[in-house]
Amino acid sequence: MHLRIAIFGLAMGGLLPFGAWAQDSTPDPISAIDWLSDSLAHPPPTPPGAAPVTNGVVTEPITVQSLDAPSPDGVGLLPRAVTGLPANLWGASDLDQLIRIIADFPAEPLPAVQDEFRHIMLAELDPPRGSTPRAPLLQARIDALLARGAVEEAEALLERAGSKEPELFRRAFDVGLLTGREQAACARMRAVPGISPSFPVRIFCLARTGDWAAAALTLESAKALGQLSIEEDALLAQFLDPALADFMPPIATPHRPSPLTFRMLEAIGAPMPTAPLPLAFAHSDLRPSSGWKPRIEAAERLARAGAIPPDLLIAIYGERAPSASGGVWERVAAVQDLNAALTTGDTEKIEAALPRAWEEMRAARLALPFARAFGARLAAMDAPSSLATRLGLLSDDYETVALEIAPETPDLAFPAAIARGEEAAGSDDALSQAIGAAFGAAAPELPASISDPVREQRFGEALLAALKVLAKGAEADPGDLSASLAFLRRIGLEETARRAALQILLLDRAA
Repeated sequence: MHLRIAIFGLAMGGLLPFGAWAQDSTPDPISAIDWLSDSLAHPPPTPPGAAPVTNGVVTEPITVQSLDAPSPDGVGLLPRAVTGLPANLWGASDLDQLIRIIADFPAEPLPAVQDEFRHIMLAELDPPRGSTPRAPLLQARIDALLARGAVEEAEALLERAGSKEPELFRRAFDVGLLTGREQAACARMRAVPGISPSFPVRIFCLARTGDWAAAALTLESAKALGQLSIEEDALLAQFLDPALADFMPPIATPHRPSPLTFRMLEAIGAPMPTAPLPLAFAHSDLRPSSGWKPRIEAAERLARAGAIPPDLLIAIYGERAPSASGGVWERVAAVQDLNAALTTGDTEKIEAALPRAWEEMRAARLALPFARAFGARLAAMDAPSSLATRLGLLSDDYETVALEIAPETPDLAFPAAIARGEEAAGSDDALSQAIGAAFGAAAPELPASISDPVREQRFGEALLAALKVLAKGAEADPGDLSASLAFLRRIGLEETARRAALQILLLDRAA
């Protein structure tokens, strides 16, 4: 009771209305950087006109780092045997330019492009020129992964780097909060010399390890030193003692919460919906403790971005029988019916359930996860329908499907030839002709956006430029699209080229 009164008095001192945390009701776009927790302590600023001197001497630990120490910028999870990328992919590229290109890459491109971009971010490559132990390129890669919901991959990449660089520790701490492994995140924060946690992080970690008295004392010290905002003070007080919510004004919901704020709001019984938050936060709703509908909605967001396997989405759909109709429940019921029909092998039921499930998933922008989950099985049926064949060509087994079918209609013959990597003529429309030219004997001429970086040995930039063209899908300029596909094939990324071409041809045309 004494602890509660002390915290309550501390939090109420100088309390102002909570609207300052959410003054703007229209959130701006959230990047992968501006929602990181302010988890490291910053030295207090020197007052204007004051000399930077002290009356005492404080001895701090000195960390030593070799100037020629290897940069973590080259660390990766995927070896060359997996990615097919050369070790010197970055070549003569300028480090700052690479970081800008990665930061500006489209967040929701064509799925095949998204997969290849993620491979590049996870690839084990030689560090670019100018890399330092601060690992600026690794920071940019981590941010790009987080922006696309690839939280587990970002966590594994940070662990592989094993760097003690403060900015990487900031990201590792937040990733731990997003994955629910905050205990390990707090332990790492405490264990590394030279890393000084901010007061909110110290208080959070002390409480998480059960040292509530030390957490309350640290909160009181931070308040006395003026190190907390009014909102931080109130949130931390209620985090240490949720019963204070009965005496304090409600905490306004911030529209740009950090993972630390998000977790503490959840702990005091004021969880935020993840739908309007950056994609990385959606992983929080995948936990078994979340309700079924939030789990479904989070899984759908992540599946659209390719951040979780399609089979995980289908498994979450099948956890129980829908208790309502309309909206997401129609989609769940349709997919459950198709899955049950495939399990029993009842051809009539499969043919009846497939069109409904396809329309529901396509309307929800889940066409590709649906095709990847069911396409190969549907195409392997005796006398598969045209829709089943198309879905098979969009699946991961597209080449096997193309080798085993003999489509009789022109609109399937051309995609099947592309799936086999064969030269074929498309129909009269410009898009098909452009794709056909990319898989023909005469390679299209490369645009300057690709040829110039290649000539200047900036190979990674050329690859990212080609992927950026393909990111637009069917909306790309046909000439640039053709050249970009041909370039991918020329450098050995045949699978990415085929998958991109098939998705452009079929995703908007399957019916």
